[in-house]
Amino acid sequence: MTENNKVKKTGNIRAKSQVKILTAATTEFVLQGYKGATVQSIADRANLPKANILYYFKNKENIYHAVLEHTLEMWDEGIGDIDPSEGPKAAIEKFIEAKVRMSFNHPEASKIYAMEIIQGAQHLKEFARTYQRQWVREKAKLFQQWIDNGEMADVDPVHLIFLIWSSTQHYADFETQILTIMNRAEYEEDDVEQVIAFLSQMILRGCGLA
Repeated sequence: MTENNKVKKTGNIRAKSQVKILTAATTEFVLQGYKGATVQSIADRANLPKANILYYFKNKENIYHAVLEHTLEMWDEGIGDIDPSEGPKAAIEKFIEAKVRMSFNHPEASKIYAMEIIQGAQHLKEFARTYQRQWVREKAKLFQQWIDNGEMADVDPVHLIFLIWSSTQHYADFETQILTIMNRAEYEEDDVEQVIAFLSQMILRGCGLA
């Protein structure tokens, strides 16, 4: 095996191990909270020695930061950039669809993010002050341009973003409540498309786009 192949194999093993650890950690943090989860419980869930966990992340706080960072990166990749040339209708539809699919496909990621925010965002304050605040300002400015150009109704752009966030993530954060009310054990395959269609219609109508 060449040196390059050895490095590549080592990198693949490292990446797979980290994904396995972060997946287990996400579940532990959702079930036990940050204070209740331990490095040992994460190791047990990942079926790995505790020493392996500490080799990659050093301590519980580093694991938690990595979980939050992974969640935010996943959301960014899913939503992507809003293209001004697409117009408000396409942008809102894309935003809603991406967030709904992430809520159904990765509910634990949404739950751990919600728990962090509810508890005061101690580990996300810098992120909220910098990147997230800037992201909302940029998108709100774009929506305002569309409003000023008469391309959509005169709605508050910031609250529009809050509405999309809350309505789409509700299906992940309150999964147990929703399934209980609907008398189901789990979501069904066509639920995603139905939710996307419903929220898109309601929000687009409120923005004068449907």
